[in-house]
Order: sequence, then structure tokens, then C-alpha cells
Amino acid sequence: MKDKLYLMIPGPTPVPPRVAAAMSKPIIGHRSGEFAALIGRVTEKLKKVFQTENDVFVLASSGTGGLEAAVANVTNPGDKVLSLNTGKFGERFGELARKYGADVDEVMFTWGTDVDLRVVEEKLKADPNIKAVLATHNETSTAVVNDIKGLGKIVADHQAVLVVDAVSSMGGMDIKTDEWQVDIMVSGSQKAMMLPPGLAFVSVSEKAWKVMEENTASNYYFDLKKARKSLAKNNTPYTSPVSLFYGLEESLDMLLEEGLENVFKRHRLLARATRAAIKGLGLELLPAEEYSSDTVTAVQSPMTVNVDNLRKTLLEKYRVMVAGGQGELKGKIFRIAHMGYASKADVILTIGALEMALNECGYKAELGAGVREAQLVFLEESE
Repeated sequence: MKDKLYLMIPGPTPVPPRVAAAMSKPIIGHRSGEFAALIGRVTEKLKKVFQTENDVFVLASSGTGGLEAAVANVTNPGDKVLSLNTGKFGERFGELARKYGADVDEVMFTWGTDVDLRVVEEKLKADPNIKAVLATHNETSTAVVNDIKGLGKIVADHQAVLVVDAVSSMGGMDIKTDEWQVDIMVSGSQKAMMLPPGLAFVSVSEKAWKVMEENTASNYYFDLKKARKSLAKNNTPYTSPVSLFYGLEESLDMLLEEGLENVFKRHRLLARATRAAIKGLGLELLPAEEYSSDTVTAVQSPMTVNVDNLRKTLLEKYRVMVAGGQGELKGKIFRIAHMGYASKADVILTIGALEMALNECGYKAELGAGVREAQLVFLEESE
């Protein structure tokens, strides 16, 4: 018998038993009154998690589908778009805009650092024709968090709409969509929202709606204007994954029962403990702590350790799965997620397994050193 798998990657993440049980309910018609009532309930609960009064849509797609919907609905071919790249997913955002024919000004920031707001401000002042600004809140490829609140203040004074990728942070970090003046906020199901892959969530402000109404580019499946008409009747334009909607309501109930502030506090605690453990083992973190993520920790691999071998040892010998680096960071870092249905015990077990795997891969980690530092953070919090 194989041992239990500990999924410590930044998506897909473990699904709570409550959510799995909810998804096993008998299928109902996606055009039934019962499903319409479910959509109504889910939409209101999503607004609470998004901290918004704006429209929120549930799309049958991955988070990337939600990002594509955002780009497709606000850009025409030739429109100027400012894309902020702090990692692999920021890079993907710019690629999406190019696919739709946008004239993309991609600002590259060193991977492992955050967006420099002064650069954005200068770009917007220099070009009043920029139609959209694309930004990633939580860049999982580098474990960097960008200042969306500060970005929102800058973009609010410009005609551009602010489009934000919060796929890996919504439900795990405090995101004030309306207060931060975000025009389109996108998230996905398989991260901190504790669901399997398959759903994207998109909120849309009035500023963004005005841009969409004037947009001439066409798309079919991701037409948010069509989705808005359907949502007015608690419906969706096309067939919805009914079982995932059942699971979504259960995951939202879990978040709201725990209390959003407690959810955010739990994620901050797990992140602090993980970072303390990594430093206790003499390893280096990738981003500076002032803009490091609460849902994933990026660790620079020691020169003596092959990242692929380390991850393979963790998985095959200890059944702990962590992520590797992406793009220019491939082979240089590994990433430990602590998002969604994650606990103190998950962190302790992962660090313990990491200590053994490091030793087996040629790095002399002191057994118990990392675990001890994580324990001290947890004990300090409980006092």
C-alpha cells in the first residue's frame, strides 16, 4: 500500500472531505430552479470572499480561462496594454494580451522582486492611451506579493482598467477588491479555494463594464456581457459543472464559518513558520520577507543539491510533493505551498521530510533544526 500523499504544491491543493462529499450529491439540471437558487447563494458568498459589491461570475474553466476572459472582454486588436511581469504568471498574462492582438508594453521586473509602483506611474503619465494594466497579486513562481492597493490608487486616476490575477491568493490572503479599486479580479478553484481544478471566478467593476460595452472585439464562450445577462436570472450562458458548484458552496461555507480574518491569520502563520524553518536549516528564501507570499514559500536550492533529485526523493521516499522552479528559475528553487486546506501539522511533516531528503541529496541539514523553528513560531502564536 502506498503511503498518503502530501500535496504541498501551489495547486491543485488538497480538497477537504466536506467539499468532496458535497460534490458527490446527485446531479440536477443546470437549467432547474434548484440550480438557479444555488447560483444565487454562491454568488453572494463569493462577493464576501472577494470583498466586493461588483458582479462576480463563475466560469467553467481553469484560472487561466478567467484571465483570458478578462483580456478578451476589455481589449481590441491594437489597444495599448501595460503588462507587469514579476514571474512566470505575469509573463503569461502578457502573452494572453498579445494573442488578442493588443499592443503590449511588458515591463520586466527582476524575478524575486515586486512591481516598482514608480515605474507604473511614469508609464501611465507618459501614455494616456493605455487601456488596461495587467498585474499578478501573488506570483507563485517566485512567491512574491505585489502591492495591488498601491497600484489601484495609481490606475484609478487613468482611463485604464486594472486587471488582477489573484488565482493563487483569493481565499488565503486579504484582498479588498473594491477598496483597492481593482476593475477585474480573477481567481480559480484549485488553490486557496480548496476545490478541484475547473472553475474560474471573475469580478467586474462599473468602470470595466463601460470599457466592455464599447469594445468591438468578439469572443464567444468567455463573453462576460452574455454572462451578465444570464446572471441576472441566476443562470449561466452554457452548461455548468454542477458538482463543482456544490463543492464551491461548501468551500465558501467553510471559509465564512472560519471567518475571513481567521483564514488570513492562519495562512500568515503557516507562511511565517515555513520561512523560519527554512532559515533554521541554513537555506535562503527567494523574495524579501516584506513582499513574500502567505500561500507559498520559494526556497533557493543549495549549490550542492540538484532540485529535481530533491523533489524526487521527497515524493518517492516520503510522499511529500513540492514544486520546482519555472522559467529562468527552473533548477534553482523549490516551492512549498501552504494554502487552502493546510494546517500546522502539514508544515511540520513537510519540513521533517525535507530535512531527511536534503541529507540524502548531499546537504548536511541538522535533523530537527527546521522543525524546531516552525514549532517555536506555532508555540509563540498559541501563547
